[in-house]
Amino acid sequence: MMNRIYRLPFAAAVAMLAAALMLSCASPGRPSGGARDEMPPRLVRCNPPLGATDAMPRRVTLEFDELVNVKDAFTKVVVSPTSASMPRVSSSGKHVYISFQDTLLPETTYTVDFGNAIEDNNEANKLEGFSYWFSTGPVLDTLRISGMVLAARDLEPQQGMLVGVHPADAPDTAFRTLRLVRVAKTDDRGRFTIRGLKDMEYRVFALADANNDFRWDNPQEDIAFTGFAVRPTCEPAVATDTLYDMRTGKVDTVVQRARTRFLPNDVLLNAFNVNFRQQYLTSSERIDSTRILLVFNAPADTLPEVRLLGMPGVRDWYVTERSARNDTVTMWLTDPRVIAADTLSVELKYLAHNKQLLLSQRCDTLKLITVRPRPAKKKGRRSSKADSVAKPLVKTLGVRFIGGASQNVGVPLLMEFDQPVKSLDRSMFHLEEMKDSVWTGVPKPYAVERQDTLSLRRYRVDYPWEYGGRYRLRADSLAVCGIYGICSKGEEQAVNVKKRDDYFDLRFVISSLPDSVPAFVELLDSSDKPVRKAAVSGGTVEFRDVELGTYYARLVEDRNGNGEYDTGDYDAGRQPEYVYYYPKALKITKRWDVEQPWDLTAVAIDRQKPAAVKKNKSDQEKNRRKKDSSGSNAGDEEDEVFDPTRNPFDPNDRGRRTTAGSY
Repeated sequence: MMNRIYRLPFAAAVAMLAAALMLSCASPGRPSGGARDEMPPRLVRCNPPLGATDAMPRRVTLEFDELVNVKDAFTKVVVSPTSASMPRVSSSGKHVYISFQDTLLPETTYTVDFGNAIEDNNEANKLEGFSYWFSTGPVLDTLRISGMVLAARDLEPQQGMLVGVHPADAPDTAFRTLRLVRVAKTDDRGRFTIRGLKDMEYRVFALADANNDFRWDNPQEDIAFTGFAVRPTCEPAVATDTLYDMRTGKVDTVVQRARTRFLPNDVLLNAFNVNFRQQYLTSSERIDSTRILLVFNAPADTLPEVRLLGMPGVRDWYVTERSARNDTVTMWLTDPRVIAADTLSVELKYLAHNKQLLLSQRCDTLKLITVRPRPAKKKGRRSSKADSVAKPLVKTLGVRFIGGASQNVGVPLLMEFDQPVKSLDRSMFHLEEMKDSVWTGVPKPYAVERQDTLSLRRYRVDYPWEYGGRYRLRADSLAVCGIYGICSKGEEQAVNVKKRDDYFDLRFVISSLPDSVPAFVELLDSSDKPVRKAAVSGGTVEFRDVELGTYYARLVEDRNGNGEYDTGDYDAGRQPEYVYYYPKALKITKRWDVEQPWDLTAVAIDRQKPAAVKKNKSDQEKNRRKKDSSGSNAGDEEDEVFDPTRNPFDPNDRGRRTTAGSY
């Protein structure tokens, strides 16, 4: 076998010899390590070349300067134009391969967006926003549309959401029936860039594509759409870079270079769900001998029809207690024969979705069994006088006071009985207050009423409580009787109202909201859930007697004036109602009257939601929190701002490390 001899340049030979001598002279021992590699992989070459024209490759090869992996290619990598078969993306050593399964379309620009799927093998440094493109014809389409997708209800950045376009002249049904033509996926900040566009008008859509078919064919998928056509353009721009002397930290050189700005780069998509939930019976259970519980997967406009089987002649055998949305129904059995039966067969008719996701009547036959507790085994009894005089226990109607003894002003006292109430004698309830160490009847009228028409067991006591007041509610024996003939015993509940210093008053003075637009503000807790709501009137909104603590605020443009947030409707072309966040936390630890100015447009919409209540945090925000917890100064670093004059995905943008210029 012939030995192969390779000729080396003289300089290379000298370098190799010097390296060998250094290694031979080095002292043996452990390597000292060094600084952690924080640089992402760099593209060295590709075949076909980046931006190639008249190319029809079956496989594309990308070579990097170090060992690389492609993470979650199926979910992170998208190819435009879309096709029925996803190209296969794989990695080996320093190479990434793209293998096309379908025949490439003629005279078409192809783009492969990797997002942050490519990372180095050792430190997992991600190559952010990397894309590869070529054209099968002589023309390379180069225009782009960039923007951001936020959840309409709570301004959460939508991570990993599909964003794509259809030609503006496509029918409205195209979003449902046709694959999106060109697509991208949002990054960890909800940002996107759709590449390879022609000079024409498009409509932009976002889709949480659960079945990866690039169309909205499942009403449970979140969507977003623009209500207008978008035409991509580009313009020349100048980028300014400042280079610093690493030794002194002072400015060394200011460099200006030409770049291309692609517009629009500020498309905001408000993602929403049409509030569709597939309707079906989730569970049916006979909790005990007196109750049947039915749980449905979605709200319903009507209650189910229930017919008892196998017991002819039984009528009016239950009363219904239901949730506000009719998705939870409790049937309290009232006929002794039904209660005594260990097994019940019932016919249940209700509206459910079929395979075509259309509502139709469904009829189920349920077999409901009650497991009765076994009687306790009798222990050996010793003869005693106490046994002969023991009295049987008398069952009484139980009551629970919701909230306990601590009471807020402006809020009714709530009580819940352990079975539906058949009768309640209001004259047997007595509300008293402590005055000069003596319990006396309250001077103002009070009411004992059912809380609402839904619950058969909850009642409320309404009274204008005074700050710091001490009250008690007494109920005489037999004041309340349940449907099973059990009545209440005498009850007494202390009611201690919080002091004025336990509250604060809050007033927002709102600007940038047109007077003609109705709106309301929600006070939110630390989990982003509403605790109070008030309407905006004359540019202001007030909250009185708010408990001390930390709060956040959200304003909703209530376009239809119904006092509720309303989602969007694609068929009607209606966007979801617009939402704004007050960008700071309101931390009130002592009694204070707070008045806060609130300009809805002073902070960019993607920066409004405070980080403390944001759930979908970017990788940068997560890393910053880790560094902050370890005592570093990373918290001083500012977040990037969604700047409408800048394309955050532009390869020529300052601070980005990419492989090619604008194309």
